[in-house]
Parts: sequence; C-alpha cells; structure tokens
Amino acid sequence: MELKIFRDTLPQAGASCTVKAELPLETEILISDYLPPVFKLVKCFAKPVVLQKQLQPGRLTLEGYLRCTVFYQGENGAGLCQTEQKLPFTKQLEVPEFSFTSWTAMVEGQTEYLNCRAVNPHRIEVRGAYGLVATLHAQDKAELITALADGGIEQKLQTLTGVRSAAVLEKLVTVEGEMVFAKPPAAILDITGTASVREIKLLAGKAVVKGEVRVQCAWRAEGDSSLQSQAASLPFNQVVDLDGVAEDCKCLCVLEPVGFALTEGEQGAGGQLTASVMMHLHAWRSCQLQYVSDAFSTRFETTVTPQELVVEDLACMLNETASATAAGSLPDAGAQLRACFVAYGPAQVVPYRDGWAFTVRAVATAFAENSLAELESYEKTLELVFPLAVDAPQGAQLSPECWLSTENIQCSCTGGTLEVTVTARAEGAILCRSTHQGIGGAELGEPLTVPDPEIALRIYYAQAGEEPFGIAKRFHVSPAQMLAANGLDAGTQTLPQAMHFLVPGA
Repeated sequence: MELKIFRDTLPQAGASCTVKAELPLETEILISDYLPPVFKLVKCFAKPVVLQKQLQPGRLTLEGYLRCTVFYQGENGAGLCQTEQKLPFTKQLEVPEFSFTSWTAMVEGQTEYLNCRAVNPHRIEVRGAYGLVATLHAQDKAELITALADGGIEQKLQTLTGVRSAAVLEKLVTVEGEMVFAKPPAAILDITGTASVREIKLLAGKAVVKGEVRVQCAWRAEGDSSLQSQAASLPFNQVVDLDGVAEDCKCLCVLEPVGFALTEGEQGAGGQLTASVMMHLHAWRSCQLQYVSDAFSTRFETTVTPQELVVEDLACMLNETASATAAGSLPDAGAQLRACFVAYGPAQVVPYRDGWAFTVRAVATAFAENSLAELESYEKTLELVFPLAVDAPQGAQLSPECWLSTENIQCSCTGGTLEVTVTARAEGAILCRSTHQGIGGAELGEPLTVPDPEIALRIYYAQAGEEPFGIAKRFHVSPAQMLAANGLDAGTQTLPQAMHFLVPGA
C-alpha cells in the first residue's frame, strides 16, 4: 500500500556559534602642535567600531577601526587633555561551514590589556590587545511533513509558531548639525551621544526611519581645569530599500552612534558637528505551520524516521533602562572629580529569579585631581540587570540582539569615597530557539495481524498525563474512536487523571 506524504518548507533556526579573536594594538601617537605637551598620562581606552561584516563558507570577515583614545594631563596647568587615533583592521574569523538563508553577527568584547607610555612630551606609545567576541546566528530552510494519507494512517498534528527573517541591514549614516558654545573652548575632551528611533514605517520593499541623535560634548574653557558640558540635538531621517519587507513585518531598528567630529566655526564659539550613526535594522515575518509529530497505521506495520525541528521566535522586544551603583574609598581624601566615562563589556541572557534577565558588565572610569594637583584614574565595575518578560519553553535557548547606550552617569567624590551610579538603556530583541520532535519520513510494511473478532473491547489502566494518541498507537486503533468511546473531547492531548481507559476493537 502506497502512503501519500505531503511536505512543506519551514524557515528553521540554523547554525549558532560564538568565535573569539584578538585585535593587537601597537601605535605611536604624536601630540599636535595645537595641543598642550604631555605632563602625565591618565588613562588609555580602546574600542572597536565594526563597519562591515561578510560571511563566506567557513569564514566571517570583520572590517572597521580600533579607536584608541588617550587622556593625559597637560604641562603648565593645562589640565585634562585628550588625543586619539583610529587604527583600521580587517579580521577573518574561522567559523563552521553551514547553509543559510539569512544571518546576523553580534560583535562585542573587552580590552585585554593596554600599556601606554610617554616617550617625550610630544610622543605617546601604546601597546595592547582587544578581545573580540562574535556571536553568529543563522536561519535556514528545512523540509517537513505536513500531512499523511491512505493506508489506514493515523497522525498526530502539531502547530509550529515562529518568525522568518525578512531583512537584515546595517548601514552607516552621517548626520550633520551645529554645536554652539557660550565661549570658545580651549579643548574638546570628549564627544558622546545617544540616538533614538521616534518612528519607523514599513512599506513594500522600503523602510522609513525617523529619530534623533542627542550629542553631549565635554569641554574645557581657557584657564579653567573643570569640565563643562554642551548638548546638541540632530534630526535623523532615512529611507532605505529592504527587499522582502512588507507592512505586516515585525521590525527592530536601533541607532548606534559610533563617532563624532567637530570643526571650528568662523566665530570660534561654535562649529560644524558631524555624527556617524550605525543603523541596525532587522525585520521578521510571523509564520505558522502544521506538521506531523507522530504517525502509525491501523492496518500495516509502520516505520517512522524522527526529525528535529528547530524554530526561532521573538521572545520579546527590549527597550528598557537599568541602574547600578558602586562605591569605594580613594587613596586621597581630598581628591576632586574631573570626569567620568563608562564602557560596556560582553552581554548575555541568564536565568534570573523565576525567569530570565539580560545582563551586562559596565566599567566606570573616574578622573580625579589629588591634593598634589595631579590627575588619577579610578575604575569601578558594575553589573546592569534588565529583567525580561519572557515565557520560554523548557530547553529553549535565548540569545540577545541588543545594543547599550548610557542614559546618565552620577559620580561624586566626597570624604575620600568615590560613588558612581550608571543608568543605561538596552534596545533590541531577545530571540528564542526551541526544538520540536517531528517525523522526517514514514513507510508502511507488512499487514498487521487481524485482531480476535470475539474481543470487542479492552480496558487499559491509563495514568494521569498519558497521551491518548500513544495508547491508540500501542493497540493500533483509531484515536478518534477511542476518545469517543471514553467520552473525551476530540482535541484531548493528555489525560487529566488516572482512569480505566476503554480501547475499542483491540
């Protein structure tokens, strides 16, 4: 007897892997003539900016630059000064070979070590390494059985719900505006910023993104050692082409500022501000598919081939803030705070209380001037916890596709104690991968032995939680007839309690 098999294609979760690499840092920074000479080095930072990602069989290629920033104390009372250098890199990471229809790669990491020394007042040498961590997730397509027919076949049908990746876009966008100061700054110490999406509209094959880039500039006036802050707001408007995207897609769009530049204006109290923003856009389309999880025949011996189906779904979207505080004593009780910066380390999703949380390590670095009028740096490590409203099935794997930005830093030096409170925002999505058991094939064998016609009914002692389909499969009877004989609803999946179960025709 020939069995009819109906198949369809499922957008299945594909390969998932994490690879690590090291970016060496070895450079010489010359102090420009318009900057004060170096009196003392305070702190050196390194941060990678990934501009391009390419996935080829067995290889993930990352291109970008390593931003090396050095803060130092200038000679002759010049106070806190800053210089930086961008070091281009191309890094090839070995990954397993796999097929895919779409993929994403989250790149993060942390500084392994940095050694910085002043060769002379006009030259700085930096040696170190940055540890990159790239987490790669792919989607692929898999064929599955949706229905069986003929040969007395009985089937257990289940429904899979998930998402198919419709578009993944990472685009570097330049936004320009103006920043005006109350008086001409003697030095620009740092320019940072955050960006937010105010509106995103999906059309057929296009996305319209509107938002705002909020820029914060730390600067120092002539003859003043304290830092001042100046803010600016730049509008963000972009229209991008996205093949395969429609209005019914679920969409994530995060704007990540990766660099700022300020050129001096004609009057000296303002300038042209340029912000480089990486736009991360990911769109998903919901999908639902029925599949055969088990089958047997009431007339023939049946052989089924098991198949694992891995489905990816959106567990939740994340746009939340979290705060953490750290404190500790300082060697100099009279130290005065001058500046504070925050860097974020690797992030992950971990079990938290009765659920899950997105966690990230933050390192706050404070600059303080001691009683000898020398600048020192002090670090405090904090853990930010973002509880997640996620109801994940048992055995599911949760992975973040999130970016962090600093909302607020409160730092104080009082009575020899340094206290730092960091408030950060996490934006993105939490994806959930779950595994389901189906059948990849079914074959009919020899006819079953004809049951004794004198036995019209048997009694089976069923346990609570047992599946009627499994009982029917054991005795090669129709599940529908068995449910009807026991007065149970046609859709009953498990028995609510132990009972004497009637098995007709066995």
